[in-house]
Amino acid sequence: MDPLPNPAPLASKLRNTLVRYHSIGEGEWRLAKKTIDATVWRKPSEEFSGYLYKAQGVVEDVTNRIVDHIRPGPYRLDWDSLMTSMDIMETFEENCCVMRYTTAGQLWNIIAPREFVDFSYTTNYEDGLLTCGISLDYGEVRPNFVRGFNHPCGWFCVPLKDSPGHSLLTGYIQTELRGMLPQSAVDTAMSSTLACFYSDLKKALKT
Repeated sequence: MDPLPNPAPLASKLRNTLVRYHSIGEGEWRLAKKTIDATVWRKPSEEFSGYLYKAQGVVEDVTNRIVDHIRPGPYRLDWDSLMTSMDIMETFEENCCVMRYTTAGQLWNIIAPREFVDFSYTTNYEDGLLTCGISLDYGEVRPNFVRGFNHPCGWFCVPLKDSPGHSLLTGYIQTELRGMLPQSAVDTAMSSTLACFYSDLKKALKT
């Protein structure tokens, strides 16, 4: 088990990585799924043998409220159907923490429940916010869970210039689920999970 990293350089490196992903040209992405709520693309990840996913959709609400529902905190467990538990293990400052969370089984339990320990950081980005994270090798793995690993991932949320009550939410996700899994099952699950994330979030914001 590694010790906890120094949060400031890790936060800075994480932010820079996400901003770089955000500047990747449209031609490098391949469409993976399109629903009424979101569009999902993917490209081979530079971090591991799977894919980096990009998800994007317009959400009817202000940036701060949307990000409060996504980042670690009391809202996330209430609406995210995939997340089954979440604990803040360490808090460095208001916008920076280490959290442990678990996810439900997927695809008729072909993908068993997973546990993650993530460093999470939320910061300003243009007129909106970026909340981002990366997994750490920290804490004991609980029984009945496979420890997954999130390579740099995050959500950019910026207000639409011509419609300030709406925000453009763009996510970059690259999750290494680990364990013995067919890659096709992982790819199917990731695209569907990201599309569901938007529909679940929109419902939560309306309540």
